[in-house]
Amino acid sequence: MELNTRGRYAVMAMADVAENGIAATVSLPAIAERQHISLAYLEQLFALMRRAGIVESVRGRGGGYRLTRPAAEITIAEIMFAVGEPVEMTRCTALEFGGCVKNAKCLTHDLWRALSNHIIDFLEGVSLQDVIDGVATDRPTLATKPNPPLRELTVE
Repeated sequence: MELNTRGRYAVMAMADVAENGIAATVSLPAIAERQHISLAYLEQLFALMRRAGIVESVRGRGGGYRLTRPAAEITIAEIMFAVGEPVEMTRCTALEFGGCVKNAKCLTHDLWRALSNHIIDFLEGVSLQDVIDGVATDRPTLATKPNPPLRELTVE
């Protein structure tokens, strides 16, 4: 799975609103400048998030966007789903639409579906406030041992 910019940028922008919009609204040009995201792209993302009810817009002087709920109550999964970011690891369509292979499930369907569910569970367990506080990566993992440090790839 590779997240596209829609999901990554939506989370970045929402973290910016959560961090900078505590006492007031945050303008999209300010977010665009701080996060190095196109203003036109942010407008599209915020329209989707507004429709999903996680931000609201304020018009007029000093207008912009603010969260509709505390950052601790907004999950990363909610943001991802609001902007239509797929979190699906399978390439399969629903069985009623032809399935994976010859109108049936492929051999690895359940593996990738289980992984998708773990990703969704993780994202549902991380709030926007967790991201702001830097504790999103402190969640326990399913691994029984810690991941080894990344090594440099050497070519001989």
